[in-house]
Amino acid sequence: MNTVLLQYAVEVEKTGSITKAAANLYMDQPNLSKAIKTLEESLGAPIFRRTSKGVVPTAKGRIFLEHARNVLDQIEKMEHLYKPDQVGGVEFSLSMPRASYLSLTFSRFIRSLDKEEGMNVWLRETNSADTLKDVETGEYNLGIIRYQSSSEGYYAQAAAAKGLLLEPVLEYSLRLLMSEHHPLAEKKEIIGEDLLPYIEIAHGDGSSGRRENFEKKGKVPESTKHVYVFERGSQFDLLDEDPHTYMWVSPMPEELLTRYGLVERQCKKKTGTYQDALIYRKGYSFTDWDKGFLNQLETVKSIFLE
Repeated sequence: MNTVLLQYAVEVEKTGSITKAAANLYMDQPNLSKAIKTLEESLGAPIFRRTSKGVVPTAKGRIFLEHARNVLDQIEKMEHLYKPDQVGGVEFSLSMPRASYLSLTFSRFIRSLDKEEGMNVWLRETNSADTLKDVETGEYNLGIIRYQSSSEGYYAQAAAAKGLLLEPVLEYSLRLLMSEHHPLAEKKEIIGEDLLPYIEIAHGDGSSGRRENFEKKGKVPESTKHVYVFERGSQFDLLDEDPHTYMWVSPMPEELLTRYGLVERQCKKKTGTYQDALIYRKGYSFTDWDKGFLNQLETVKSIFLE
Protein backbone atom coordinates (compact mmCIF):
# COMPACT_ATOMS: atom_id res chain seq x y z
CA MET A 1 0.00 0.00 0.00
CA ASN A 2 1.26 3.48 -0.90
CA THR A 3 2.29 5.25 2.31
CA VAL A 4 1.66 8.62 0.66
CA LEU A 5 -2.04 7.72 0.52
CA LEU A 6 -1.90 6.93 4.24
CA GLN A 7 -0.50 10.40 4.86
CA TYR A 8 -3.31 11.92 2.83
CA ALA A 9 -5.97 10.04 4.82
CA VAL A 10 -4.44 11.03 8.17
CA GLU A 11 -4.33 14.68 7.08
CA VAL A 12 -8.00 14.58 6.08
CA GLU A 13 -8.89 13.14 9.48
CA LYS A 14 -6.82 15.78 11.26
CA THR A 15 -8.43 18.72 9.43
CA GLY A 16 -11.91 17.23 9.03
CA SER A 17 -11.99 18.73 5.55
CA ILE A 18 -10.83 17.63 2.11
CA THR A 19 -10.33 21.27 1.12
CA LYS A 20 -8.19 22.15 4.17
CA ALA A 21 -6.19 18.94 3.86
CA ALA A 22 -5.52 19.62 0.18
CA ALA A 23 -4.24 23.11 1.03
CA ASN A 24 -1.92 21.70 3.71
CA LEU A 25 -0.63 19.09 1.25
CA TYR A 26 -0.17 21.64 -1.58
CA MET A 27 -2.67 19.73 -3.71
CA ASP A 28 -5.85 20.52 -5.60
CA GLN A 29 -8.99 19.35 -3.81
CA PRO A 30 -10.17 17.12 -6.74
CA ASN A 31 -6.82 15.31 -6.81
CA LEU A 32 -6.93 14.65 -3.08
CA SER A 33 -10.53 13.41 -3.35
CA LYS A 34 -9.45 11.07 -6.14
CA ALA A 35 -6.54 9.77 -4.06
CA ILE A 36 -8.80 9.06 -1.05
CA LYS A 37 -11.26 7.30 -3.34
CA THR A 38 -8.44 5.15 -4.74
CA LEU A 39 -7.42 4.21 -1.21
CA GLU A 40 -11.00 3.36 -0.24
CA GLU A 41 -11.44 1.23 -3.37
CA SER A 42 -8.29 -0.71 -2.55
CA LEU A 43 -9.69 -1.39 0.95
CA GLY A 44 -13.17 -2.25 -0.28
CA ALA A 45 -14.84 0.06 2.25
CA PRO A 46 -15.23 3.82 2.84
CA ILE A 47 -12.89 5.52 5.30
CA PHE A 48 -14.81 8.79 5.58
CA ARG A 49 -18.36 10.03 5.37
CA ARG A 50 -19.54 13.58 4.77
CA THR A 51 -21.61 15.37 7.44
CA SER A 52 -22.86 18.91 7.95
CA LYS A 53 -19.81 19.46 10.16
CA GLY A 54 -17.30 18.18 7.63
CA VAL A 55 -15.64 14.87 6.82
CA VAL A 56 -15.53 12.29 9.61
CA PRO A 57 -14.20 8.71 9.72
CA THR A 58 -16.55 5.76 9.47
CA ALA A 59 -16.42 3.11 12.23
CA LYS A 60 -14.02 0.98 10.19
CA GLY A 61 -12.28 4.14 9.05
CA ARG A 62 -11.34 5.06 12.64
CA ILE A 63 -9.70 1.66 13.10
CA PHE A 64 -7.91 1.95 9.77
CA LEU A 65 -6.65 5.47 10.54
CA GLU A 66 -5.30 4.34 13.89
CA HIS A 67 -3.28 1.66 12.13
CA ALA A 68 -2.23 4.19 9.46
CA ARG A 69 -0.86 6.59 12.09
CA ASN A 70 1.06 3.73 13.71
CA VAL A 71 2.51 2.69 10.35
CA LEU A 72 3.59 6.26 9.53
CA ASP A 73 5.08 6.65 13.00
CA GLN A 74 7.11 3.45 12.56
CA ILE A 75 8.31 4.57 9.13
CA GLU A 76 9.40 7.92 10.56
CA LYS A 77 11.34 6.15 13.29
CA MET A 78 13.03 3.88 10.76
CA GLU A 79 13.96 6.87 8.58
CA HIS A 80 15.48 8.63 11.57
CA LEU A 81 17.95 5.78 11.89
CA TYR A 82 19.51 6.98 8.64
CA LYS A 83 18.62 10.65 8.58
CA PRO A 84 20.86 13.23 10.27
CA ASP A 85 19.47 14.76 13.44
CA GLN A 86 20.39 18.28 12.40
CA VAL A 87 17.61 20.73 11.76
CA GLY A 88 17.82 22.80 8.59
CA GLY A 89 19.67 20.23 6.49
CA VAL A 90 19.28 19.82 2.74
CA GLU A 91 15.98 18.29 1.63
CA PHE A 92 15.77 17.89 -2.15
CA SER A 93 13.98 15.44 -4.45
CA LEU A 94 13.93 15.23 -8.26
CA SER A 95 12.44 12.73 -10.72
CA MET A 96 13.88 13.16 -14.22
CA PRO A 97 14.70 11.49 -17.56
CA ARG A 98 18.09 9.90 -18.23
CA ALA A 99 19.86 12.93 -19.67
CA SER A 100 23.55 13.66 -19.39
CA TYR A 101 23.13 17.43 -19.10
CA LEU A 102 20.72 16.89 -16.19
CA SER A 103 23.07 14.40 -14.56
CA LEU A 104 25.89 16.94 -14.83
CA THR A 105 23.62 19.61 -13.33
CA PHE A 106 22.78 17.34 -10.40
CA SER A 107 26.47 16.52 -9.79
CA ARG A 108 27.40 20.21 -9.80
CA PHE A 109 24.48 20.94 -7.46
CA ILE A 110 25.65 18.30 -4.96
CA ARG A 111 29.22 19.61 -5.18
CA SER A 112 27.98 23.11 -4.32
CA LEU A 113 26.31 22.05 -1.07
CA ASP A 114 27.78 22.63 2.36
CA LYS A 115 29.05 19.20 3.36
CA GLU A 116 28.74 20.10 7.04
CA GLU A 117 24.95 20.20 6.80
CA GLY A 118 22.57 17.30 7.15
CA MET A 119 21.45 16.02 3.77
CA ASN A 120 18.53 14.01 2.37
CA VAL A 121 18.63 14.10 -1.41
CA TRP A 122 16.55 11.86 -3.66
CA LEU A 123 17.14 11.43 -7.40
CA ARG A 124 15.14 9.13 -9.65
CA GLU A 125 15.84 8.61 -13.37
CA THR A 126 12.72 7.30 -15.09
CA ASN A 127 10.16 7.96 -17.84
CA SER A 128 7.76 10.88 -18.11
CA ALA A 129 4.66 8.92 -17.04
CA ASP A 130 6.30 7.82 -13.80
CA THR A 131 7.65 11.31 -13.14
CA LEU A 132 4.15 12.76 -13.45
CA LYS A 133 2.99 10.25 -10.80
CA ASP A 134 6.01 10.94 -8.59
CA VAL A 135 5.27 14.66 -8.41
CA GLU A 136 1.48 14.32 -8.29
CA THR A 137 1.66 12.11 -5.19
CA GLY A 138 4.21 14.38 -3.52
CA GLU A 139 6.82 11.64 -3.39
CA TYR A 140 9.13 14.00 -5.30
CA ASN A 141 8.90 17.79 -5.18
CA LEU A 142 10.36 18.50 -8.63
CA GLY A 143 10.18 16.59 -11.88
CA ILE A 144 11.45 16.98 -15.42
CA ILE A 145 9.54 15.26 -18.20
CA ARG A 146 10.45 14.73 -21.85
CA TYR A 147 8.15 14.71 -24.89
CA GLN A 148 8.02 15.63 -28.56
CA SER A 149 7.29 19.33 -29.01
CA SER A 150 4.25 18.43 -31.08
CA SER A 151 2.79 16.78 -27.94
CA GLU A 152 3.25 19.81 -25.69
CA GLY A 153 -0.52 20.49 -25.55
CA TYR A 154 -1.24 16.94 -24.42
CA TYR A 155 1.37 17.01 -21.66
CA ALA A 156 0.30 20.48 -20.52
CA GLN A 157 -3.26 19.19 -20.14
CA ALA A 158 -2.08 15.99 -18.41
CA ALA A 159 -0.03 18.02 -15.94
CA ALA A 160 -2.91 20.43 -15.25
CA ALA A 161 -5.30 17.52 -14.65
CA LYS A 162 -2.94 16.26 -11.96
CA GLY A 163 -2.66 19.68 -10.30
CA LEU A 164 0.82 20.33 -11.68
CA LEU A 165 2.45 23.34 -13.31
CA LEU A 166 4.71 22.88 -16.35
CA GLU A 167 7.58 25.14 -17.44
CA PRO A 168 9.79 24.53 -20.52
CA VAL A 169 13.45 23.80 -19.75
CA LEU A 170 15.10 22.95 -23.07
CA GLU A 171 14.00 22.38 -26.67
CA TYR A 172 16.30 20.44 -28.98
CA SER A 173 16.60 18.02 -31.88
CA LEU A 174 17.83 14.51 -31.23
CA ARG A 175 21.36 13.67 -32.27
CA LEU A 176 23.34 10.45 -32.62
CA LEU A 177 25.71 9.42 -29.83
CA MET A 178 28.42 6.91 -30.70
CA SER A 179 31.99 5.89 -30.00
CA GLU A 180 34.68 8.05 -31.54
CA HIS A 181 35.79 4.79 -33.19
CA HIS A 182 32.37 4.09 -34.74
CA PRO A 183 32.56 3.49 -38.53
CA LEU A 184 30.22 6.47 -39.03
CA ALA A 185 32.07 8.83 -36.69
CA GLU A 186 34.02 10.47 -39.53
CA LYS A 187 31.17 10.47 -42.06
CA LYS A 188 30.24 14.02 -43.00
CA GLU A 189 26.57 13.33 -43.64
CA ILE A 190 24.73 10.43 -42.00
CA ILE A 191 21.35 9.28 -43.32
CA GLY A 192 18.89 6.80 -41.83
CA GLU A 193 19.96 3.96 -44.10
CA ASP A 194 23.55 4.26 -42.82
CA LEU A 195 22.37 3.06 -39.41
CA LEU A 196 20.84 -0.22 -40.60
CA PRO A 197 23.91 -2.44 -39.90
CA TYR A 198 24.40 -1.09 -36.39
CA ILE A 199 22.87 -1.72 -32.95
CA GLU A 200 20.58 0.93 -31.47
CA ILE A 201 20.60 1.36 -27.70
CA ALA A 202 17.37 2.70 -26.19
CA HIS A 203 15.93 3.18 -22.73
CA GLY A 204 13.69 0.23 -21.95
CA ASP A 205 10.94 2.17 -20.19
CA GLY A 206 10.48 4.80 -22.89
CA SER A 207 8.23 7.76 -22.16
CA SER A 208 5.31 5.80 -20.75
CA GLY A 209 7.05 2.88 -19.10
CA ARG A 210 5.99 0.32 -21.70
CA ARG A 211 8.50 -1.52 -23.82
CA GLU A 212 5.98 -2.02 -26.64
CA ASN A 213 6.03 1.72 -27.35
CA PHE A 214 9.39 1.21 -29.01
CA GLU A 215 7.95 -1.45 -31.28
CA LYS A 216 4.71 0.28 -32.29
CA LYS A 217 5.82 3.71 -33.39
CA GLY A 218 4.44 3.22 -36.88
CA LYS A 219 7.74 4.09 -38.53
CA VAL A 220 10.46 2.09 -40.21
CA PRO A 221 13.30 1.69 -37.68
CA GLU A 222 16.87 2.60 -38.61
CA SER A 223 18.00 -0.80 -37.38
CA THR A 224 16.47 -4.17 -36.60
CA LYS A 225 19.01 -4.58 -33.78
CA HIS A 226 18.10 -3.06 -30.43
CA VAL A 227 19.44 -3.24 -26.89
CA TYR A 228 17.10 -1.85 -24.22
CA VAL A 229 18.75 -0.57 -21.03
CA PHE A 230 17.44 0.99 -17.82
CA GLU A 231 20.65 2.44 -16.41
CA ARG A 232 22.83 5.17 -17.93
CA GLY A 233 26.09 3.51 -16.89
CA SER A 234 25.22 0.51 -19.04
CA GLN A 235 24.61 2.66 -22.08
CA PHE A 236 27.99 4.37 -21.77
CA ASP A 237 29.77 1.03 -21.33
CA LEU A 238 28.07 -0.36 -24.44
CA LEU A 239 28.81 2.71 -26.54
CA ASP A 240 32.42 2.82 -25.40
CA GLU A 241 33.16 -0.91 -25.67
CA ASP A 242 31.27 -1.70 -28.87
CA PRO A 243 31.91 0.78 -31.73
CA HIS A 244 28.94 -0.68 -33.64
CA THR A 245 26.34 0.77 -31.24
CA TYR A 246 24.61 4.16 -31.23
CA MET A 247 21.86 6.08 -29.40
CA TRP A 248 19.48 8.93 -30.08
CA VAL A 249 20.07 11.49 -27.32
CA SER A 250 19.48 15.01 -26.09
CA PRO A 251 22.45 17.46 -26.11
CA MET A 252 25.44 16.11 -24.19
CA PRO A 253 28.11 18.30 -22.52
CA GLU A 254 31.50 18.14 -24.21
CA GLU A 255 33.31 17.16 -21.01
CA LEU A 256 31.23 13.98 -20.80
CA LEU A 257 31.84 13.15 -24.46
CA THR A 258 35.56 13.42 -23.83
CA ARG A 259 35.39 11.39 -20.62
CA TYR A 260 33.68 8.44 -22.32
CA GLY A 261 35.38 8.70 -25.73
CA LEU A 262 32.10 9.50 -27.50
CA VAL A 263 31.00 11.87 -30.25
CA GLU A 264 27.70 13.45 -31.26
CA ARG A 265 26.64 13.42 -34.90
CA GLN A 266 23.70 14.87 -36.79
CA CYS A 267 21.58 12.63 -38.99
CA LYS A 268 19.72 13.72 -42.11
CA LYS A 269 16.40 12.44 -40.83
CA LYS A 270 13.24 14.13 -39.66
CA THR A 271 13.30 13.41 -35.93
CA GLY A 272 11.27 16.47 -34.93
CA THR A 273 12.07 18.55 -31.89
CA TYR A 274 11.80 17.49 -28.26
CA GLN A 275 11.08 19.38 -25.08
CA ASP A 276 12.25 18.86 -21.51
CA ALA A 277 9.95 20.58 -19.03
CA LEU A 278 9.97 21.20 -15.28
CA ILE A 279 6.86 20.13 -13.33
CA TYR A 280 5.81 20.81 -9.75
CA ARG A 281 2.60 20.91 -7.72
CA LYS A 282 0.41 24.02 -7.72
CA GLY A 283 1.02 26.00 -4.55
CA TYR A 284 4.44 24.45 -3.98
CA SER A 285 7.06 27.01 -2.89
CA PHE A 286 10.58 26.38 -4.14
CA THR A 287 13.09 25.84 -1.35
CA ASP A 288 16.57 27.37 -1.41
CA TRP A 289 17.83 23.96 -2.52
CA ASP A 290 15.34 23.78 -5.39
CA LYS A 291 16.47 27.23 -6.49
CA GLY A 292 20.11 26.14 -6.21
CA PHE A 293 19.51 23.19 -8.52
CA LEU A 294 17.61 25.33 -11.04
CA ASN A 295 20.42 27.93 -11.01
CA GLN A 296 22.93 25.16 -11.75
CA LEU A 297 20.68 24.00 -14.58
CA GLU A 298 20.76 27.43 -16.18
CA THR A 299 24.55 27.50 -15.84
CA VAL A 300 24.96 24.10 -17.49
CA LYS A 301 22.65 25.12 -20.33
CA SER A 302 24.51 28.39 -20.95
CA ILE A 303 28.05 26.98 -20.69
CA PHE A 304 27.85 23.41 -21.89
CA LEU A 305 24.96 23.39 -24.35
CA GLU A 306 25.76 26.45 -26.46
